[in-house]
Amino acid sequence: MLRKALPYLAVGLTCFGAGAFATRPVELPPITLATVQAAQDLLGLHFTDAQLDSTLSNLRQNRASYEALRQLNMPNSVAPAETFDPRPLRIRQAMQPARVADAGKLPKMGKVKLPTNRDDLAYYTVRQLGELLRTKQLSSEELTQFCLARLKKYDPQLHCVISFTEELALQQARQADKEIKAGKYLGPLHGIPCGVKDLFSAKGYKTTWGAMPYKDQMLDENSAVVERLEQAGAVLVAKFTLGALAQGDVWFGGKTRSPWKLSEGSSGSSAGSASAVAAGLVPFAIGTETLGSIVSPSTACGTTGLRPTYGRISRAGAMALSWTMDKAGPLTRSAEDCALVLAALAGPDPRDPATLQAPAPFRYAFDTNIKKLRVGYLKAEFDRDYPTKANDQASLDVLRKLGVELVPLELPTLPAGAMRFGLSVEGAAAFDDLTRSGRDGLLVQQHRYAWPNTFRSSRFVPAVEYIQAQRARTLLIEAMDQKLQNLDLYLAPTSSASLTITNLTGHPAVAVPNGFRASGLPSTITFTGQLYEEGKLLALVKAYQDATDFDEKHPPLFQ
Repeated sequence: MLRKALPYLAVGLTCFGAGAFATRPVELPPITLATVQAAQDLLGLHFTDAQLDSTLSNLRQNRASYEALRQLNMPNSVAPAETFDPRPLRIRQAMQPARVADAGKLPKMGKVKLPTNRDDLAYYTVRQLGELLRTKQLSSEELTQFCLARLKKYDPQLHCVISFTEELALQQARQADKEIKAGKYLGPLHGIPCGVKDLFSAKGYKTTWGAMPYKDQMLDENSAVVERLEQAGAVLVAKFTLGALAQGDVWFGGKTRSPWKLSEGSSGSSAGSASAVAAGLVPFAIGTETLGSIVSPSTACGTTGLRPTYGRISRAGAMALSWTMDKAGPLTRSAEDCALVLAALAGPDPRDPATLQAPAPFRYAFDTNIKKLRVGYLKAEFDRDYPTKANDQASLDVLRKLGVELVPLELPTLPAGAMRFGLSVEGAAAFDDLTRSGRDGLLVQQHRYAWPNTFRSSRFVPAVEYIQAQRARTLLIEAMDQKLQNLDLYLAPTSSASLTITNLTGHPAVAVPNGFRASGLPSTITFTGQLYEEGKLLALVKAYQDATDFDEKHPPLFQ
């Protein structure tokens, strides 16, 4: 059996010569069905010939990635971009740093009055609604009923809700009203309705991960996100759709739609969160991003989506796709709202060791003098021809008029795309049982690039190549740090290579509406900040949004 598998084991390797560790390159044999059949025997897998045949293009692409990474000079001292933590949960809990109760001062705002037409509440910001609740012009129960009614009215068109949490919502809203009436105001999220992507567990409700094999799954715990929203006094009204297992916008109940054009999907994977916020069904929602799942639906739906620094928000109780890349963040209508939600969710959690790495807690920085910020922009990317170039150039002009000096920037040239297979390997490990049991056949999407085939393909990635990709990721982190040494943040076209690079390095980014595409769908530009510097990042985004009105545009069908 081992002899049968040798052609596969030789794929992409070099042969040792007679001298100590001397190597000579060899011509790589083709990856064929017979090769993969032999390899699966060695690995103890049992995929059909048809399933193996579907993996061939992925395996060839993976080998190209291995070859690209092998060209890098990685001294022995370069460790993988994963840190071993010997502390068990008990010790992490004992050493847990305290969460900061107050993120600082917010900008002053004028008086907020209840609109004559209650329907206008659909597009009030979190902060405006919070002020109405704080001043008792509106009750949380009234606002919650309003949001529930809109969700029920428009969900049949948008397909954005997997589960309503109405009983819990009304209970939380009434509790919020009692607390506010008693003078126990918890802050700007107190009494505000919201929703979470249905990969966050919530006691008493299904957590389906958007996937048919898990459509009846009940997890008897509250995720950290749900816990912290409750601690902030927020009201959970729904669990929103996600593409199955956090890919795309197709889930077991259909395809989530963009409220700007119902014939188009809302993109993914935080599909329902973006769609619901853009349609004015909830003031904010929580999504996640591993490789574009906040930025992409924010672009398709026109929301302001924040992907915080890796580890800012605890992922305890959330579905894992990639432990080294998953990040939770808010989708809202403004940078200020993003800051309010981040302040409530950010902080250490011993259940998620990544949250213990932050050197400082999140703080508001809206008093930043934006003219003193050092802001880069990817000049070469903005200069190329692409569909939303005019919108992006106009955004750069707005910032220049605000007194922001834009400095040309080039990102590292390391092959970030060749490191992406690490995500799929981690996903394959996370869903090992799904693949080996054959239940992956229950997933709606079964094409070559869907999870079933990607997970099968990832079974054939050698452990050495995965570790090498993580070591290359360490080089990327260091190279990115060097590029950003003298900058506070930078701007990039949303569709640029920056998306892949910064998801690998963990930098925070905000997708910001800046116009419309020829199709009628919104467009966005992306602001990217230094690690753990979401405060400055959101300050510049707020200044941009104060000078423009794209964040105040709403889909006509849902006004």
